[in-house]
Amino acid sequence: MERSPAVILTAITGGLIALQAPINALLGKSIGTFQAAFVSFLIGTIALCGIAVFTGGLGSVGEIRTVPWHYLLGGLLGAAYVTSVLVTVATLGAGGVTAATISGQLLVSVLVDQFGWLGVEKDPIDPTKIAGLALLAAGTFLIVRD
Repeated sequence: MERSPAVILTAITGGLIALQAPINALLGKSIGTFQAAFVSFLIGTIALCGIAVFTGGLGSVGEIRTVPWHYLLGGLLGAAYVTSVLVTVATLGAGGVTAATISGQLLVSVLVDQFGWLGVEKDPIDPTKIAGLALLAAGTFLIVRD
């Protein structure tokens, strides 16, 4: 995929993710926090199963037996995120949750790039990236302040 469409697609999806916290929080108020996280993942699992079947089947899923254990942490990390958002959206609001999430994601992703963790090509931290992190942190502070 070309860079510009990738940025646009990611920005659109990011915008949709901003809706996830308040939607899941409403569900959580109706059925319970952890139950809502479960239902959210169940619906996502069903949707992804359909996409996987439509795009080539589930035949290679059995190969998970042969992958390193840390390849399977993505689902656990997603569950941690969804659950923490259900708990914090009432306090921070959708904007605060999104701002804090993006700040945390950017900080860790810059470190992943810097050190080439998890098979990512190394991309050193430079003063411009540090400035970006600082500006994002300032923006997050302005969004979540009382």
